[in-house]
Amino acid sequence: MVNMQKTYDLAGSRQVVRHNVLRNTYWLLAISMIPTVLGAAAGVAFGVPIPRGFIGFFLFLAVAWGFIWGIEKNKNSGVGVGLLLGFTFFMGLMLTPLLTRTLGFSNGGSLIMMAFGGTAAVFATLASVATVSKRDFSAMGKWLFAGVIVVLLASLANIYFQMPALHIAISVLVIAIFSAYILYDVQQIVNGGETNYISATLALYLNVYNIFSALLSLLGLGGDRD
Repeated sequence: MVNMQKTYDLAGSRQVVRHNVLRNTYWLLAISMIPTVLGAAAGVAFGVPIPRGFIGFFLFLAVAWGFIWGIEKNKNSGVGVGLLLGFTFFMGLMLTPLLTRTLGFSNGGSLIMMAFGGTAAVFATLASVATVSKRDFSAMGKWLFAGVIVVLLASLANIYFQMPALHIAISVLVIAIFSAYILYDVQQIVNGGETNYISATLALYLNVYNIFSALLSLLGLGGDRD
C-alpha cells in the first residue's frame, strides 16, 4: 500500500511539473512576441538596413546561433530569459525586408493580419492535438532536422539562382516542417522530455516565427500594387 501511494504521489508530482513547464512556456512565448513586434516596427519605421545575399545569410546564421547558444547555456537562470527576449527582438528586425515589401502593397496590412491569423490557427490546432493525442511524435525528430538542413541548403542555393518556383517550394516546405515541429515540441513537454521552459519557448518560438514568415511570403505573391 505504501509503495502504491509513493508511486501515485510521484506520478502526480511529475504531472504537476509538466503542467507548469507547459504553462510557463506558453506565457513566455506570448511575452516574446512583444520584442518581436517592437523589433519589426523599429526596422520598418527607421528603415534598418538588413544585409542580403550570401553575406547576409551567413551573418544572420552566426548571430542567431550565437543567441541560441547563449540561451541554452543560461537556460536555468534569468539571463536565459533576457537573451531569449533579445533574440526575439533581433528576429523582429530580420522581418524588416519582408514587412517593408508587403506593406508596399495596397492590401499589405491585410496580408500581414492573414499571416498572423493563419499562424495562430496552425499553432493552436497542432498544440492542442499534441497535448491530447496518444500518438508518439518523437520519431519525427530526426526527419524534421534533416528537413531543416535541406531548407537551409535550398535557401542558400536560391540566393544564387533566384528562382521564384524554388522560393515557393521552400516556403511550403518551411510551413510543413515547422508545423510538424509544433507537434513534436509540444509533445516533448507533455511527455516530460523537455523540462526547461526557456528551451521549450525557444523551440516553439522558432516554429511560430518560421511559419509566419513563410506564410507571409506566400501571401505576398498575391499582393495588390494598385
